[in-house]
Amino acid sequence: QVQLVESGGGLVQAGGSLRLSCAASGRTISGSAMVWFRQAPGKEREFVAGINWSGSTTTYTDSVKGRFTISRDNAKNTVYLQMNSLKLEDTAVYYCRGTYGPASYWGQGTQVTVSS
Repeated sequence: QVQLVESGGGLVQAGGSLRLSCAASGRTISGSAMVWFRQAPGKEREFVAGINWSGSTTTYTDSVKGRFTISRDNAKNTVYLQMNSLKLEDTAVYYCRGTYGPASYWGQGTQVTVSS
């Protein structure tokens, strides 16, 4: 069983930055692709960024390219999402997901609120 715990969310002004963390326990993340999703009020959960097991490949949704950076530290069993130049539309609950073969595990989410 894998437990994922997100942290680092909060209230920030537009143009500001936050760094989210997703800490795993119960199993190493070193063999797992990790993904960040977000869900805004009244909207479906959407893909934000993904990173392969080694960190050599990353992908982003178009709306965050150039502003967000996903990274991982397998030694710390943690994945990060550095969010810069935040916009009002980035307001959402952010979730991380780890995939181990056919099984996926989700964290409980962390709230990010961007104010004007």
